[in-house]
Amino acid sequence: MTEADFIAALRRLPLHAGAHGLTDDAAHLGDLVLTKDMTVAGIHFLAGDPPADVAWKLVATNLSDLAAKGAVPVGVMLGYPIGDDVWDHAFLTGLDAVLRAFDCPLLGGDTVKVPPHTPRILSLTALGRSAHAPRRDGAQPGDSLWITGTIGDAGAGLAIAQGAAGPPSLLARYRRPTPRLVEGQALAPHVHAMMDVSDGLLIDAGRMAAASGLAVEIDLACVPLSDDLKAFGHDALTAATAGDDYELLFACEGEPPVAATRIGTFREGDGLDLLDAGNPIPLPDRLGYQH
Repeated sequence: MTEADFIAALRRLPLHAGAHGLTDDAAHLGDLVLTKDMTVAGIHFLAGDPPADVAWKLVATNLSDLAAKGAVPVGVMLGYPIGDDVWDHAFLTGLDAVLRAFDCPLLGGDTVKVPPHTPRILSLTALGRSAHAPRRDGAQPGDSLWITGTIGDAGAGLAIAQGAAGPPSLLARYRRPTPRLVEGQALAPHVHAMMDVSDGLLIDAGRMAAASGLAVEIDLACVPLSDDLKAFGHDALTAATAGDDYELLFACEGEPPVAATRIGTFREGDGLDLLDAGNPIPLPDRLGYQH
Protein backbone atom coordinates (compact mmCIF):
# COMPACT_ATOMS: atom_id res chain seq x y z
CA MET A 1 0.00 0.00 0.00
CA THR A 2 1.39 3.40 -0.98
CA GLU A 3 0.99 6.55 1.07
CA ALA A 4 -1.68 7.74 -1.38
CA ASP A 5 -3.55 4.41 -1.05
CA PHE A 6 -3.50 4.61 2.74
CA ILE A 7 -4.69 8.23 2.82
CA ALA A 8 -7.48 7.34 0.39
CA ALA A 9 -8.57 4.60 2.82
CA LEU A 10 -8.44 7.03 5.73
CA ARG A 11 -10.84 9.33 3.89
CA ARG A 12 -13.52 6.67 4.28
CA LEU A 13 -13.28 6.97 8.07
CA PRO A 14 -15.13 9.57 10.16
CA LEU A 15 -13.27 12.84 9.58
CA HIS A 16 -13.44 16.12 11.47
CA ALA A 17 -14.40 19.12 9.34
CA GLY A 18 -11.07 20.67 10.27
CA ALA A 19 -9.25 17.83 8.51
CA HIS A 20 -10.36 19.25 5.12
CA GLY A 21 -10.70 15.75 3.72
CA LEU A 22 -7.03 15.01 4.45
CA THR A 23 -6.05 17.10 1.43
CA ASP A 24 -3.62 19.36 3.27
CA ASP A 25 -0.60 19.16 5.58
CA ALA A 26 -2.40 20.62 8.60
CA ALA A 27 -5.78 20.59 10.32
CA HIS A 28 -7.67 23.57 11.69
CA LEU A 29 -9.70 24.10 14.86
CA GLY A 30 -10.76 27.73 14.65
CA ASP A 31 -7.51 29.69 14.49
CA LEU A 32 -5.55 26.72 15.87
CA VAL A 33 -3.39 24.90 13.30
CA LEU A 34 -2.26 21.32 14.01
CA THR A 35 0.28 19.25 12.11
CA LYS A 36 2.20 16.02 12.70
CA ASP A 37 5.34 14.63 11.08
CA MET A 38 7.36 11.50 11.66
CA THR A 39 11.03 10.92 10.94
CA VAL A 40 12.41 7.42 10.44
CA ALA A 41 16.00 6.20 10.49
CA GLY A 42 17.14 5.15 7.05
CA ILE A 43 14.39 7.14 5.33
CA HIS A 44 14.42 10.69 6.68
CA PHE A 45 17.86 10.66 8.26
CA LEU A 46 21.04 8.63 7.96
CA ALA A 47 22.51 6.42 10.66
CA GLY A 48 25.52 8.71 10.83
CA ASP A 49 23.59 11.97 11.13
CA PRO A 50 24.30 13.70 14.47
CA PRO A 51 21.40 13.15 16.91
CA ALA A 52 21.24 16.89 17.65
CA ASP A 53 20.67 17.54 13.95
CA VAL A 54 17.95 14.86 13.83
CA ALA A 55 16.15 16.67 16.65
CA TRP A 56 16.49 19.99 14.86
CA LYS A 57 15.11 18.59 11.61
CA LEU A 58 12.21 16.83 13.33
CA VAL A 59 11.02 20.12 14.83
CA ALA A 60 11.89 22.28 11.82
CA THR A 61 9.92 20.13 9.37
CA ASN A 62 6.82 20.39 11.54
CA LEU A 63 7.26 24.13 11.96
CA SER A 64 7.58 24.38 8.18
CA ASP A 65 4.01 23.06 7.89
CA LEU A 66 2.93 25.77 10.33
CA ALA A 67 4.82 28.35 8.28
CA ALA A 68 2.81 27.35 5.22
CA LYS A 69 -0.34 28.30 7.18
CA GLY A 70 1.05 31.63 8.32
CA ALA A 71 0.97 30.33 11.88
CA VAL A 72 2.80 31.46 14.99
CA PRO A 73 4.02 28.35 16.86
CA VAL A 74 2.33 27.58 20.17
CA GLY A 75 4.18 24.39 21.09
CA VAL A 76 5.03 20.80 20.20
CA MET A 77 4.35 17.30 21.53
CA LEU A 78 7.03 14.64 21.15
CA GLY A 79 6.79 10.88 20.66
CA TYR A 80 10.20 9.39 21.43
CA PRO A 81 11.77 5.90 21.70
CA ILE A 82 14.36 5.75 24.51
CA GLY A 83 17.09 3.25 23.78
CA ASP A 84 20.65 4.62 23.68
CA ASP A 85 21.95 6.94 26.41
CA VAL A 86 24.57 8.69 24.26
CA TRP A 87 22.19 9.20 21.34
CA ASP A 88 19.32 10.26 23.60
CA HIS A 89 21.39 12.88 25.43
CA ALA A 90 22.69 14.31 22.16
CA PHE A 91 19.15 14.40 20.78
CA LEU A 92 17.98 16.36 23.83
CA THR A 93 20.75 18.92 23.26
CA GLY A 94 19.53 19.49 19.71
CA LEU A 95 15.90 19.57 20.82
CA ASP A 96 16.68 22.30 23.35
CA ALA A 97 18.48 24.34 20.68
CA VAL A 98 15.71 24.18 18.08
CA LEU A 99 12.89 24.89 20.54
CA ARG A 100 14.71 27.97 21.78
CA ALA A 101 15.67 29.09 18.26
CA PHE A 102 12.03 29.24 17.15
CA ASP A 103 10.43 30.12 20.50
CA CYS A 104 8.38 26.93 20.46
CA PRO A 105 8.05 25.28 23.90
CA LEU A 106 7.44 21.62 24.59
CA LEU A 107 3.86 20.81 25.62
CA GLY A 108 4.34 17.12 26.40
CA GLY A 109 4.15 13.83 24.51
CA ASP A 110 4.98 10.19 25.10
CA THR A 111 8.04 7.99 25.46
CA VAL A 112 8.58 4.26 25.07
CA LYS A 113 11.58 2.12 25.95
CA VAL A 114 12.96 0.15 22.99
CA PRO A 115 15.80 -2.43 22.74
CA PRO A 116 19.24 -1.12 21.74
CA HIS A 117 19.83 -0.75 17.99
CA THR A 118 16.10 -0.62 17.23
CA PRO A 119 15.55 1.61 14.16
CA ARG A 120 14.38 4.96 15.42
CA ILE A 121 10.90 6.25 14.57
CA LEU A 122 10.33 9.73 16.00
CA SER A 123 7.06 11.66 16.00
CA LEU A 124 6.20 15.28 16.63
CA THR A 125 2.92 17.20 16.69
CA ALA A 126 3.14 20.98 16.30
CA LEU A 127 0.44 23.51 17.15
CA GLY A 128 0.21 27.11 16.04
CA ARG A 129 -2.26 29.95 15.61
CA SER A 130 -3.10 31.75 12.39
CA ALA A 131 -5.83 34.25 11.55
CA HIS A 132 -5.23 33.62 7.83
CA ALA A 133 -4.38 29.97 7.15
CA PRO A 134 -4.19 29.36 3.38
CA ARG A 135 -4.68 25.83 2.11
CA ARG A 136 -3.02 24.22 -0.88
CA ASP A 137 -6.25 24.02 -2.89
CA GLY A 138 -6.95 27.73 -3.45
CA ALA A 139 -4.86 28.57 -6.53
CA GLN A 140 -6.79 30.43 -9.25
CA PRO A 141 -6.37 30.56 -13.04
CA GLY A 142 -3.81 33.21 -13.90
CA ASP A 143 -2.08 33.09 -10.52
CA SER A 144 1.69 33.06 -10.56
CA LEU A 145 3.60 30.31 -8.77
CA TRP A 146 6.34 31.59 -6.45
CA ILE A 147 9.01 30.02 -4.26
CA THR A 148 11.02 31.46 -1.36
CA GLY A 149 14.76 30.91 -1.05
CA THR A 150 16.70 28.48 -3.22
CA ILE A 151 15.93 24.94 -4.31
CA GLY A 152 18.06 21.80 -4.31
CA ASP A 153 20.58 22.64 -1.58
CA ALA A 154 19.30 19.92 0.75
CA GLY A 155 19.44 17.31 -2.00
CA ALA A 156 23.10 18.12 -2.50
CA GLY A 157 23.53 18.11 1.27
CA LEU A 158 22.22 14.54 1.37
CA ALA A 159 24.82 13.52 -1.20
CA ILE A 160 27.49 15.17 0.96
CA ALA A 161 26.21 13.36 4.06
CA GLN A 162 26.53 10.14 2.07
CA GLY A 163 30.19 10.85 1.30
CA ALA A 164 30.37 13.31 -1.60
CA ALA A 165 32.73 16.28 -1.32
CA GLY A 166 30.95 19.58 -0.92
CA PRO A 167 30.60 22.74 1.18
CA PRO A 168 29.25 22.74 4.75
CA SER A 169 26.51 25.18 3.70
CA LEU A 170 24.78 22.52 1.60
CA LEU A 171 25.14 19.88 4.31
CA ALA A 172 23.55 22.29 6.77
CA ARG A 173 20.55 22.83 4.48
CA TYR A 174 19.93 19.06 4.63
CA ARG A 175 20.53 18.53 8.33
CA ARG A 176 19.23 21.82 9.78
CA PRO A 177 16.53 23.33 7.55
CA THR A 178 15.01 26.69 8.43
CA PRO A 179 11.21 26.86 8.59
CA ARG A 180 10.08 30.08 6.86
CA LEU A 181 7.85 31.22 9.72
CA VAL A 182 8.33 34.96 9.26
CA GLU A 183 7.75 34.74 5.51
CA GLY A 184 4.69 32.54 5.98
CA GLN A 185 3.11 34.98 8.42
CA ALA A 186 3.69 37.86 5.98
CA LEU A 187 2.37 35.90 2.99
CA ALA A 188 -0.72 34.25 4.50
CA PRO A 189 -3.15 37.21 4.12
CA HIS A 190 -2.13 37.75 0.48
CA VAL A 191 -1.85 34.31 -1.17
CA HIS A 192 -4.52 32.06 -2.64
CA ALA A 193 -2.68 28.81 -1.84
CA MET A 194 0.50 27.88 0.01
CA MET A 195 2.43 24.79 1.09
CA ASP A 196 6.00 23.91 1.93
CA VAL A 197 8.28 21.97 -0.41
CA SER A 198 9.21 18.72 1.28
CA ASP A 199 9.11 15.96 -1.36
CA GLY A 200 10.38 18.02 -4.30
CA LEU A 201 9.40 21.22 -6.10
CA LEU A 202 7.84 19.49 -9.12
CA ILE A 203 5.82 16.89 -7.24
CA ASP A 204 4.60 19.40 -4.67
CA ALA A 205 3.66 21.98 -7.32
CA GLY A 206 1.72 19.24 -9.08
CA ARG A 207 -0.09 18.48 -5.83
CA MET A 208 -1.07 22.13 -5.38
CA ALA A 209 -2.38 22.28 -8.94
CA ALA A 210 -4.33 19.03 -8.57
CA ALA A 211 -5.85 20.13 -5.25
CA SER A 212 -6.89 23.41 -6.89
CA GLY A 213 -8.35 21.68 -9.96
CA LEU A 214 -5.89 23.44 -12.27
CA ALA A 215 -2.84 22.90 -14.44
CA VAL A 216 0.51 24.44 -13.59
CA GLU A 217 3.42 25.38 -15.84
CA ILE A 218 6.95 25.68 -14.42
CA ASP A 219 10.01 27.08 -16.16
CA LEU A 220 13.20 25.41 -14.94
CA ALA A 221 15.24 28.42 -16.06
CA CYS A 222 13.47 30.45 -13.37
CA VAL A 223 14.05 28.00 -10.48
CA PRO A 224 16.41 29.75 -8.01
CA LEU A 225 19.67 27.90 -7.34
CA SER A 226 22.38 28.90 -4.87
CA ASP A 227 25.91 29.57 -6.04
CA ASP A 228 27.12 26.68 -3.89
CA LEU A 229 24.70 24.30 -5.60
CA LYS A 230 25.78 25.43 -9.06
CA ALA A 231 29.41 24.86 -8.06
CA PHE A 232 28.46 21.43 -6.72
CA GLY A 233 27.20 20.56 -10.20
CA HIS A 234 23.48 19.98 -9.72
CA ASP A 235 21.24 21.44 -12.43
CA ALA A 236 17.74 22.87 -12.05
CA LEU A 237 15.98 19.61 -12.91
CA THR A 238 17.96 17.70 -10.29
CA ALA A 239 17.24 20.45 -7.77
CA ALA A 240 13.52 20.54 -8.59
CA THR A 241 13.08 16.82 -7.86
CA ALA A 242 15.37 16.51 -4.83
CA GLY A 243 13.11 17.46 -1.91
CA ASP A 244 13.85 18.42 1.70
CA ASP A 245 13.95 22.13 0.78
CA TYR A 246 11.25 23.36 3.22
CA GLU A 247 10.81 26.55 1.26
CA LEU A 248 7.34 28.03 0.78
CA LEU A 249 5.54 27.43 -2.52
CA PHE A 250 2.61 29.78 -3.09
CA ALA A 251 0.08 31.06 -5.61
CA CYS A 252 -0.86 34.73 -5.76
CA GLU A 253 -1.62 37.72 -7.96
CA GLY A 254 0.90 40.53 -8.20
CA GLU A 255 4.13 40.88 -6.26
CA PRO A 256 4.41 39.09 -2.91
CA PRO A 257 5.37 40.99 0.27
CA VAL A 258 8.52 38.88 0.81
CA ALA A 259 11.59 37.99 -1.24
CA ALA A 260 10.58 35.19 -3.62
CA THR A 261 11.05 33.99 -7.20
CA ARG A 262 8.30 33.59 -9.78
CA ILE A 263 8.69 30.17 -11.38
CA GLY A 264 5.39 29.41 -13.09
CA THR A 265 1.72 30.00 -13.80
CA PHE A 266 -1.59 28.31 -13.06
CA ARG A 267 -4.18 27.88 -15.80
CA GLU A 268 -7.37 26.00 -16.57
CA GLY A 269 -6.83 22.29 -17.15
CA ASP A 270 -4.89 19.68 -15.25
CA GLY A 271 -1.39 18.32 -14.91
CA LEU A 272 2.12 19.74 -14.83
CA ASP A 273 3.90 21.23 -17.85
CA LEU A 274 7.64 21.82 -17.79
CA LEU A 275 9.57 24.45 -19.72
CA ASP A 276 13.23 25.35 -19.97
CA ALA A 277 13.71 29.02 -20.89
CA GLY A 278 10.25 29.02 -22.44
CA ASN A 279 10.71 25.83 -24.45
CA PRO A 280 8.56 22.78 -23.57
CA ILE A 281 10.49 19.77 -22.29
CA PRO A 282 9.28 16.31 -21.22
CA LEU A 283 8.63 15.56 -17.57
CA PRO A 284 11.24 13.40 -15.85
CA ASP A 285 10.33 9.88 -14.79
CA ARG A 286 10.68 10.97 -11.15
CA LEU A 287 9.03 14.22 -9.99
CA GLY A 288 10.14 13.90 -6.37
CA TYR A 289 10.10 11.60 -3.37
CA GLN A 290 7.12 9.31 -2.89
CA HIS A 291 6.64 7.18 0.22
